[in-house]
Amino acid sequence: MSRLAETVRREEVDPAAGREEAAPRSRVILRRTLTVLAGLLVIAALVAPNQLSRLSIVSFLRLPLEILFGLGVILVARPRARTWVALLSGVFVGLLLIVKLLDMGFYSSLSRSFDLVLDWILLPSALGVVSSSFGTGGAAAAVAVVVLLVVAVLALMILSVRRVANAAARHETLGFRVLVGLAVVWVVTAAIGILPADYTATAMVADRAKQVQLGLRDQEAFATEAAVDAFRDTPGSEMLTALRGKDVLFAFVESYGRSALENPYYVDEVTKVLDEGNTRLQAVGYHSRSGWLTSPTAGGGSWLAHATLLSGLWINNNQRHRSLLATSRLTINSAFKRAGCRTVGYMPAIDRAWPEGQFFGYDHVYDSRNMGYKGPKFSYAPQPDQYTLAQFQKNDREAAGRGPLMGEVALVSSHVPWTPLPKLIPWDQVGDGSIYHQAREGDPADEVWTSLDRVREMYRKSIEYSLGALISYVETYGGDNLVLVFLGDHQPSSVITGENVSRDVPITIVAKDPAVLERVNGWGWRDGLKPGPESAVWPMNEFRDRFFTAMGPKH
Repeated sequence: MSRLAETVRREEVDPAAGREEAAPRSRVILRRTLTVLAGLLVIAALVAPNQLSRLSIVSFLRLPLEILFGLGVILVARPRARTWVALLSGVFVGLLLIVKLLDMGFYSSLSRSFDLVLDWILLPSALGVVSSSFGTGGAAAAVAVVVLLVVAVLALMILSVRRVANAAARHETLGFRVLVGLAVVWVVTAAIGILPADYTATAMVADRAKQVQLGLRDQEAFATEAAVDAFRDTPGSEMLTALRGKDVLFAFVESYGRSALENPYYVDEVTKVLDEGNTRLQAVGYHSRSGWLTSPTAGGGSWLAHATLLSGLWINNNQRHRSLLATSRLTINSAFKRAGCRTVGYMPAIDRAWPEGQFFGYDHVYDSRNMGYKGPKFSYAPQPDQYTLAQFQKNDREAAGRGPLMGEVALVSSHVPWTPLPKLIPWDQVGDGSIYHQAREGDPADEVWTSLDRVREMYRKSIEYSLGALISYVETYGGDNLVLVFLGDHQPSSVITGENVSRDVPITIVAKDPAVLERVNGWGWRDGLKPGPESAVWPMNEFRDRFFTAMGPKH
């Protein structure tokens, strides 16, 4: 009778308990194996790192503090409460794992973790890149995989935690003994600082709570920064006086980062392009100076770098970018406009209305819809950089009666996935771009991206192409009054750079008039198209004020 009463009591806790005793031994072994696997899965989710580069067998040989806490709560909770504890714990572990997976993607592409407040707006942009690179079908497949992964992770974690909770409830005495034993192991190993003691999940939650708090406060902090502008009321007669009568071109080279000039995979070939280009430009009377800027972004988010350089404010997230557009901040573009220049922007990747153009101060914006391009699309890039520069020359520099000019050009041929690529051709053959049906190289992205070596090779070639197009443009069309400022917007993804690299990008000023370069003598920049290790490094948001000061009236 006592044994029967004990069985009834256990069945009240878990109706499956009585059935387990009567089940065949093979089924009992299977159930216990599944329970162990469920527990290991929960532990793995708690201790898993949030960066692909940190994944290793050792990273999983840890005992998370959170599993001890959860097991303790389940053992002391009342039977009805255990169901809710298991459900909420499963949701927590599932969401934690999803955030870790997002972090892995963001570290791989943007070299940072996912921001729970500010980064959701980036997901549609990421989908757009996938669609441009791998087609609509590839984008649809990516969305389906992501949705299924989210559902699967949540369901699997809930079921796993529930299974462990039920097992602990069926064997309370053994559960308490296991809990005490694991707690002793955790405390001892934590005291002497070795594995397996781990509390990274708790630390991550605390870090994300702080991140959310900072994200919510960032808008107020940005408003304080934006209120300060030393050049807000400077009259046009005192703006950019050293550049009177010049055509000034700002060119952003996509993904042209410091790694292109220092990483062994790229440095020799890219340096050769710059050194030979420097010799060619000197032969036609041009000279240059180069330094480094630290970009607010890496791997992507080009618009954040553009806004940072042009506004003189640190724009490292989309909340700041939206807030910036609501201000009357003086940008480099609008300063040239105030000084009497016509201002134009060439943005080949834009394919819809772009109200930001009005904020930055363009008189006219050219995009993929109005540049008359009749050639093929190059993966993400709607048109080759050489074509974009040819249009800038044709539409604005050669147009009669336009007066002094300031242009900003986004060169996007070096945008991920870096294949296929256009070829440099004689400028008189560019025409409407139809020639690029033949003047192209490289396999489709889905073939190239099966090999890391091929991806790196195509990245290097894309940078060589974009820099080559710029150098050839100055050599061919520069004339006596062109001033070129070209820079990278950000470093490429960690696939290209490796882990833990700087966010520095090269910046170069090219001019024929020696008086222009004399204005930057005190900047600590190196002569030539390539900055050196000793060249000055500034945050990108400092460039605007330094440029305004150097190119303004001498005092």
